[in-house]
Amino acid sequence: MYRKLLILIIVAAPLAAARADSIGGLAAPAGVLQPVDRVVVHKGKRLMELYRGAGLVASYKISLGLAPAGHKQREGDYRTPEGRYRLTRRNAQSDFFLAVQVSYPEAADVALARKNGWPPGGAIMVHGLPNQLKYSRDRYLGTDWTDGCIALSNEDMLDFWLLTGQGTPIEIRP
Repeated sequence: MYRKLLILIIVAAPLAAARADSIGGLAAPAGVLQPVDRVVVHKGKRLMELYRGAGLVASYKISLGLAPAGHKQREGDYRTPEGRYRLTRRNAQSDFFLAVQVSYPEAADVALARKNGWPPGGAIMVHGLPNQLKYSRDRYLGTDWTDGCIALSNEDMLDFWLLTGQGTPIEIRP
């Protein structure tokens, strides 16, 4: 699996660089992948947007947690959090096609959960489809199915992986 992923990244990186640097008319030297500086998620629209400066670099259709309305309150509520976070740990060997952790819970999230006597939950990720599909690809792409994570198609996840880095801000809006 790891070898296939490495080959895919080597082959896809120049394609993603060309695609990303041509979207929105943002020029970069040939062959140089320019990272984005922020990610915005619109939960209600099931849309993720990647920006470099004021320019939109890419946008992707997303799937969310099974109960996506509202801000994540506690572990096991199947909600996707709302607010300002950062992208942290990257995992190329997860149960999903690539995964990037979101910094949820932040201090305010922990305080809210503790106030109610709940664990805040965690391990909120941006990831691709499961490595072992239980359902058709179309079912995953057409419904909300995660435990609270943000899911992309594998193709979009590869773009996201290549265009973001540790510490990239991610704003998750209702």
